[in-house]
Amino acid sequence: MTTETPTEPYVLGLLERALSAGCAASLRAAVRLGLADALGDTPATAGELATAVGADPDALHRLLRSLTCHEVFAEDAGGRFVHTEVSRLLRTGTPDSLDQLVLWMTEPWTWELWGRLDESVRTGRDVFTDLHGQEFFEHVHTAWPESAAVFDRAMTQASTQSARAVARALPLDGARTVADVGGGQGFLLASLLEHHPGLHGILFDRPDVVAGADPRLRDGGALAGRTRILTGDCRKEVPDGVDAYVFKNVLGMNDEDAALVLGTVMRTARAGARVLVVENLVDDGPGQRFSTAMDLRMLLTVGGRKHTRQGLVGLVERAGLTVREVRPVDSYQHLIDAAVPA
Repeated sequence: MTTETPTEPYVLGLLERALSAGCAASLRAAVRLGLADALGDTPATAGELATAVGADPDALHRLLRSLTCHEVFAEDAGGRFVHTEVSRLLRTGTPDSLDQLVLWMTEPWTWELWGRLDESVRTGRDVFTDLHGQEFFEHVHTAWPESAAVFDRAMTQASTQSARAVARALPLDGARTVADVGGGQGFLLASLLEHHPGLHGILFDRPDVVAGADPRLRDGGALAGRTRILTGDCRKEVPDGVDAYVFKNVLGMNDEDAALVLGTVMRTARAGARVLVVENLVDDGPGQRFSTAMDLRMLLTVGGRKHTRQGLVGLVERAGLTVREVRPVDSYQHLIDAAVPA
């Protein structure tokens, strides 16, 4: 008879966590192989899927077995594989697809960064610049154009996935103009304009980003008549003369740059203008596993952070803004509703 040690119940859990990179790698492999697209509504065996995606049948079966443990795909009583609600999110070209976000979070260069997390924790700085000799986004766009393209597609998916929820949550009643600062390709702005028919909007971001703006916002688009597209660096300038500024997942840079952005708003905005900040918080809500992992990834890459509720509110208040309310948008995003003092 064996006697269970006091630590026995925790051993397996610890070892599973230590191998959690295997889950990330399995998700990446599923996207790269096109498994979610190959598996339609009809159950299929590993052999049938291997033929469809050009893979070794035994190795693919092992991959699918791993994914089913994480509820990405399921196996029926006949040994055939079927979709789950999670695996359907890996299909390409669907409105709720997250396949490019999965690729961005698991790009090959990420693995070396995670292995150096202790260095970032010791210094409080990113390790990316020392490794590659350039700041993160500069290097990605100049040295890794394929990865930069993945990033652009991933940000499109992230914006598309959350735009409607955020648009419904933002308090814009009475506003005539809104500026989406760091708004990427403008999916959130487009949703705001659709949700508020009397609203006019400004999309503000880097020139290379807004070059791919949502067709609805560009000349000839359905919302072009209510949209201006402007370019610049929000650490130095923001549009003036607007009733509300929206910053969605923009202030997760280092605190010095975030303070520069908010300071620019204070210098530019009229008294009473709304400042609406949408971010993931690391200490509030059911999205903590996601947001705390993203917090560490930002430390590794740009020396940035995801904030605590108190930390982000403090950053906004130190800039001179008046915080009116903090509330959840959904399970992993929060809204800080602030204003420029009158």
